[in-house]
Amino acid sequence: MRRLVAVGSVTGAPGVTTSALALAAAWPPEADGGVRPVMVEADGSGGDLMMRFGLPPAPSLLDVAATAGRPHPGSLLGAVSELPFGVRGVVAVPGRRPCTEAVRLLATEGGREVLRGQEGDQGTVLLDVGRLGEDTVPLLRTADQVVLVARGGPEPLTHVSAYGLEAEAYAGRLTLAVVGPCPYPAEEIAQALCIERVVFLPWDAKAVSAMGRMRRGALRTAGFRVPPLMAAVRVLARQLAGMAENEAGLKVVEQRRPGLVQVPVDGGSAS
Repeated sequence: MRRLVAVGSVTGAPGVTTSALALAAAWPPEADGGVRPVMVEADGSGGDLMMRFGLPPAPSLLDVAATAGRPHPGSLLGAVSELPFGVRGVVAVPGRRPCTEAVRLLATEGGREVLRGQEGDQGTVLLDVGRLGEDTVPLLRTADQVVLVARGGPEPLTHVSAYGLEAEAYAGRLTLAVVGPCPYPAEEIAQALCIERVVFLPWDAKAVSAMGRMRRGALRTAGFRVPPLMAAVRVLARQLAGMAENEAGLKVVEQRRPGLVQVPVDGGSAS
């Protein structure tokens, strides 16, 4: 069955969709036998990518959700669109009302089965759930990994603390991705918020712009002149997939365990 990674936030739009798209672009192919990940725009407030790239209204998230309650649900891959920068995505319509209902259906047992696929299905589904709410709770609980995206200032981090995530329920599965400048070290944030894994993702205007262009071209994730965001997200993606690199740069499998992940940003320092 497919791996499920949920990406969301406790406050409004601090870069959840950008982070999910970047993870999809940087996901290690060896983690899933070469199967490319699928980013699903499962935000109850409505989608952005359909309008951004001028995609048709179907197939979309609504088509996936509509099959959730059927005896023989359809395939998630049948609703995939190819985005210009080399990422596969299931996009959502812009309207709040239909997307709220679609997310509710995805969160049912039948909807989760559609996302996971059959026993022999390989791959990873990156769920952009937007702002966390009651409808997203079943998706978070069933996900293999949960990435919580927040800005690095005192107010956004306080909102994370006040949200009251159940630390025990998400033990070993929760990552806090701090986007942009942050005055606090990862260890201090982890201790204050009782979150085991904290990473820093730089705000990278060039990489964000590349994800909004209509011109086709893959995002650079390896080699020379890798955008800072993509370099950081590549490290995070390998952690989420249970992969790591040793000091010689060789690919090794890492046991999943609690711990801090110091992700380098531009210039090799934390945000």
